[in-house]
Amino acid sequence: MTTPCLIRGLGHCVPETILTNADIERMVDTNDEWITSRTGIKERRIAAKGETCVSLSHQAALLALKNAGMRADELTHILVATFSADAYIPSAACMLADRLGINGRIAFDISAACSGFLYALEMARAFVTLHPEAKVLVTATDIVSSRVDYTDRGTCVLFGDGAGAAIVTADTGGQLPTGSARVLDVLLASDGSMGGLLTIKGGGSGTPYKLGETVRRDFFVEMNGREVFKHAVRAMAGICKEVLEKNGVAKDEVDVFIPHQANLRIIDAVASRMDMPAEKIFTNVQKYGNTSAASVIIALSEARTEGFIKDGNLVLLGTFGGGFTWGSALVRF
Repeated sequence: MTTPCLIRGLGHCVPETILTNADIERMVDTNDEWITSRTGIKERRIAAKGETCVSLSHQAALLALKNAGMRADELTHILVATFSADAYIPSAACMLADRLGINGRIAFDISAACSGFLYALEMARAFVTLHPEAKVLVTATDIVSSRVDYTDRGTCVLFGDGAGAAIVTADTGGQLPTGSARVLDVLLASDGSMGGLLTIKGGGSGTPYKLGETVRRDFFVEMNGREVFKHAVRAMAGICKEVLEKNGVAKDEVDVFIPHQANLRIIDAVASRMDMPAEKIFTNVQKYGNTSAASVIIALSEARTEGFIKDGNLVLLGTFGGGFTWGSALVRF
């Protein structure tokens, strides 16, 4: 039996450095009109020297803890969804726990690319079901710029860096605590047979490197954009419909839809398939680009902070990422 869960606090953090379309024009053969018309992205945030997965996760976590009215030493589990941890070993989660000044907790990373936040949220729900006293920190953070080839205009225009965080606890019933949200359901899926359409292979055990070897192209994001687009739209729209049907929720009952902020064409195509009106859809892809695992949680946190999400609102989340992985969730504020 699943223990009902709450998101007790949200927080997000993005680097201060802004990379505009005009900046990218000076790097590759492209222009603002081309980028904007195909992606909807005008700028993205890029980590400066010294800014890492752990440092951004830390800032987002502090904000989430503050919003939850909790201390770091109350946490029992630390989960970091990322493909761009500071190091292979130790994990970003162990490093984050140390930075928060706590030890002896369960801490590990989750790799699900752009679906990372929802995968980590489901893991948090599982921990709370096993241990109703648990207080789980979920962060989703990627420094995508560390694995972007800025000579490849097909990928370099898409991605940015950022972090989001949520505190997940058991729902003890009664009145919803101020600023909290009930996690009603999460659905996840994957299909490894198409993983080759979106990859970062270089440095993995399947494509190892030797000391002194030149960094290869496969160390950076490689993507078949046309095929990824088709699968992303179909999978994201499909699983969002599935979570609504499973929970007996009509499309019209959804107050806010937050899709993965991959690019505006994907968002528009998913909305069209779901017949979701534009006024219910929150987007920030225009200023952050695709922040991978952080995408949905940054958007959720920002939408709540800006008042786009109001008390009582039913929020539908949808995501799709490399692997392939995809998922959806229903959250009531």
